[in-house]
Amino acid sequence: QVQLVESGGGLVQAGGSLRLSCAASGRTFSAYAMGWFRQAPGKERELVAAISWTGADTFYGKFVKGRFTISRDNDNDAYYVYLQMNSLEPDDTAVYYCAAENSLPRLRNGRCDYWGQGTQVSVSS
Repeated sequence: QVQLVESGGGLVQAGGSLRLSCAASGRTFSAYAMGWFRQAPGKERELVAAISWTGADTFYGKFVKGRFTISRDNDNDAYYVYLQMNSLEPDDTAVYYCAAENSLPRLRNGRCDYWGQGTQVSVSS
């Protein structure tokens, strides 16, 4: 059974930091790109950050403006992707989803094979 399990969400004050983690298991994610999306109430889901299988290529939503960093660890049996979020703003409040897709362009367009359940990030002013 394929699973993407996110962790690390929570409530933080504006200007604070959070680190999200996503563990992928249940199949080999070799050569899969991974990424983070978010969806706030009443808004469409949007790409936060994406990273290629090797980690050599990363992409960020325009709103990130250098505040977030995506990274990943690939192991024989486990795959992890992280999102370090600094200088958080109230507008960053959303449910954050981990995703995996074997095509980085497809992932960037939100056309992903696998999704996590999401983790809530709330930023107070």
